[in-house]
Amino acid sequence: MHRPPADPIPHPALDHHVDEATPERGLDKVVFGVTAAVSLLFLVWGFLSTDSLATASGNALSWVMRDTGWLFVTTASAFVVFVIWLAASRFGNIPLGRDDEEPEFRTVSWVAMMFSAGMGIGLMFYGVSEPITHFATPPPGTGPENNPEATQHAMATTLFHWTLHPWAIYAVVGLAIAYGVYRKGRLQLISAAFEPLLGRRAHGAWGKVIDMLAIFATLFGSAASLGLGALQIQSGLEIVGGIGRVGNGVLVGIIAVLTAAFILSAVSGVARGIQWLSNINMVLAIALALFVFVLGPTVFILNLVPTSIGSYVGDLAMMSARTGAEGSETSTWLQSWTVFYWAWWISWTPFVGMFIARISRGRTVRQFVTGVLLVPSLVSLVWFCIFGGAAIDLQQSGTDIAGAGGIESQLFTTLESFPLSTVAGVVVMLLVAIFFVSGADAASIVMGTLSERGTQDPSRGTVIFWGVATGAVAAVMLLVGGQDALTGLQTITIVAALPFVVVMVGLAVSLVKDLRSDPMMVRRRYAEEAVEAAVIAGVTEHGDDFVIAVDRDPEA
Repeated sequence: MHRPPADPIPHPALDHHVDEATPERGLDKVVFGVTAAVSLLFLVWGFLSTDSLATASGNALSWVMRDTGWLFVTTASAFVVFVIWLAASRFGNIPLGRDDEEPEFRTVSWVAMMFSAGMGIGLMFYGVSEPITHFATPPPGTGPENNPEATQHAMATTLFHWTLHPWAIYAVVGLAIAYGVYRKGRLQLISAAFEPLLGRRAHGAWGKVIDMLAIFATLFGSAASLGLGALQIQSGLEIVGGIGRVGNGVLVGIIAVLTAAFILSAVSGVARGIQWLSNINMVLAIALALFVFVLGPTVFILNLVPTSIGSYVGDLAMMSARTGAEGSETSTWLQSWTVFYWAWWISWTPFVGMFIARISRGRTVRQFVTGVLLVPSLVSLVWFCIFGGAAIDLQQSGTDIAGAGGIESQLFTTLESFPLSTVAGVVVMLLVAIFFVSGADAASIVMGTLSERGTQDPSRGTVIFWGVATGAVAAVMLLVGGQDALTGLQTITIVAALPFVVVMVGLAVSLVKDLRSDPMMVRRRYAEEAVEAAVIAGVTEHGDDFVIAVDRDPEA
């Protein structure tokens, strides 16, 4: 089929050339101005009247949990079903690029980069603390303390929070961005993915609102990660460094150092910054995991892997349906765990979605979903079985890991039972710092991209502004929590992520509209209609004695 030269509009069934989008240069004054102003107001409020901000955020959290907690729970599970349906459906063969385009990265490299994205600092913070907390204090509905199935339920709950659900959330945004940029030639903006749903309004006021919400989600999600990292490094200094209990001054100092480090990394360029740090961290993380696996309860850990998978599959329906309707105890537990996690993952979707979209050019929808769901899930499974398994084994042997201070200190307490515990503790602090720096510098670049009309190379000034804002917001979030700093991080993250849940639902609807009009789907419909018409004509004219033959047009 040839398109007439005079026809300015390509036929929807043709795989026509897609030009790379060239964004308008410069700062989007509306998007940046509004988000920067609101962020600064939040900081002023937090530093000048921490108590009133704590009260307001607590009231907001109560409303969110009472009236919209179900939304986080329902949408997270819906996204898992949604992306698996996309991969298994006829849409699974659609490439994220031209029809004949090969993947930009080899599969091994693609998997390796996937390993470093999304949740490195969380794995360090919760690798020991979540399994051991659920083991010592079983989640609602899973039995009393010290019940025989406590280990299985603890690992199942941990995997529920760290495997399919978070990566399905990331996959929705990653697919929408990758398809729009590489298949349609759109700008690298969250709002641009709404073109099928909003039309030209995606580039107007509605589009700016969407990009603002994406910036807010990324800002508070990154700040929460920085806060977790600061809490764990503070605990490491207290335990490994032997300096005793320290206050908020040291915590703010840690945040300042980490903030300066990731700003320097961000402005140094991706090749020298993110990639260099990611490579170092991957080696250190693997070495630490092997250290615990070999010197720890190796056989127990190996037994825990199939047990965890089976328990996760068996408890999945119950865990997915757990909501505040089960009572105040369950509602409080969800606030600290499941709903916080879903909000945290949602707040990281602009960054992680753009990252996995960037490395997935040329993959099909099916390959994308399979890789994004399975590879990080397997990494999380192995990580939690090693570190959680070592902690549970120590707890069962009489070493009180669960009661050893706050959850940020439990990894260090676990490592104290191993040889070279001081060296291992220093490695943990180094890993936490680099994991945060390698993720937060990319997040500040993403906020810069969203502030500058989708450019992949935002100005240093914009990147530095969002980097400093992230550190300052993390300090405010920790101060709001008071003695229990983690509560402040969880409270404000959940409240800030709520609007972006609605954005993600719209993004999923828009993606389906896009895929239905894809050239590959249009060709399929034409082919089905042509074959159906040919069969009807053949049966009408010849009965059963006819054959459909496909041959080359002699005039073509």
